Amino acid sequence: MNCNRVTPPWRPIWLLAAPHRLAFFMAALMLVMSSIWWAIVLMTRVLGTALFWTVPVSAAHGLLMTMAFMPLFFAGFLFTAGPKWLGLREVTARSLLPGLMLMLVGWVSVLIGFHTYALVSCAGMTSVATGWTILSVKFFTMVRRSNLPDRVHARVVAFACGIGAMALWSITASLASNSELLLRTATQVGLWGFIATIFAVVSHRMIPFFGASAVPFLDAWRPLWLLWATVAMLWLEAVFSAAELWYWPLSAAVRWCQVTVELPASLLLLWLAVRWGLVQSLKIRLLAMLHGGFAWLGISFALNALSHALMALTGGELSLGLAPLHAMTMGYLGATMFAMTTRVSSGRGGRPVAADNIAWTLYWILQAAVLLRVVAAIWPAAGIPFTLLAIAAWTAATLGWALRYGRWFGRPRLDGRPG
Repeated sequence: MNCNRVTPPWRPIWLLAAPHRLAFFMAALMLVMSSIWWAIVLMTRVLGTALFWTVPVSAAHGLLMTMAFMPLFFAGFLFTAGPKWLGLREVTARSLLPGLMLMLVGWVSVLIGFHTYALVSCAGMTSVATGWTILSVKFFTMVRRSNLPDRVHARVVAFACGIGAMALWSITASLASNSELLLRTATQVGLWGFIATIFAVVSHRMIPFFGASAVPFLDAWRPLWLLWATVAMLWLEAVFSAAELWYWPLSAAVRWCQVTVELPASLLLLWLAVRWGLVQSLKIRLLAMLHGGFAWLGISFALNALSHALMALTGGELSLGLAPLHAMTMGYLGATMFAMTTRVSSGRGGRPVAADNIAWTLYWILQAAVLLRVVAAIWPAAGIPFTLLAIAAWTAATLGWALRYGRWFGRPRLDGRPG
């Protein structure tokens, strides 16, 4: 081993060496920007400082934290793993640059517009929607060109990408028409029908495969009925979420309908986490990170079932608030994103595909953020301090991840291989 190896300088040109480098770098910028922005917003609330808003603050928070960085991470993953799934040639990062730049510049404009002029946010969302539409069409074209017989996962992803494009264009229309209801509805559809659906597809395809590869006595069990059942549950949540916005308050009968969907869903997902090797994965850090994220999906459905049962029994007076939503978004989506991007960044950077002490520590800081935010929603007395602690931990984890892996994206592979 050469102990005198000189670390090459960080150069932007290396971002174009592979799709994940460019897309993950832009996603990390938006992730950190969104996290710091929300931390500042919460601190101004505590200090009693009023900020100027062109949209309701909760709607702005939901939009940024749902759609601002996840699609950028998707682009890096799908155009890295997608060609392998479909038996096609690798995609160049340069071919993704126009769409990704439109999205990055657009989101910065949206954020600025939230505190200046609504027209700026509308123009920014037009840029974001255009960029994602370009990337979605590119992925859809790849799926069409493939001759492989097994394209189920890629087809569902392509369909979800289309839902995401429609959601983004609907958000653009909501900003143009100053419709808070349309903005919230489109954000919820984007969350469940686009973001969560793609995570579910990737979980179904990759978690059992990684488990079987790492633990000899585990099998890559992933029947298609599980995929369809999970996607159906997520889309039903999209319908329920939209109904709550349009027909609030919902009747007790509707609440019990939600419980009859969410309770079996939670049992199925928690059983699936165990079936896929949750316990066995604890010995392998990177695999444990993936399983830990997936377990939050089952927990979020269980919390939703309990919350809606309470609402049905008390006429809407008691609930778990935003605990189920944050268990799903921060817990399942956030932790899974953290694990998957760490795996891709390490393997594609010529480094061991493993979670070292730094990655492991950052992951547990993120998990602490999830737990704090869920408790803050359930326990009103601790709401403000726990929420502040949660955003502090979330920002620390995301900033730490961005600084570490962002440095890798701008340097050549550690093993000297191309890209």
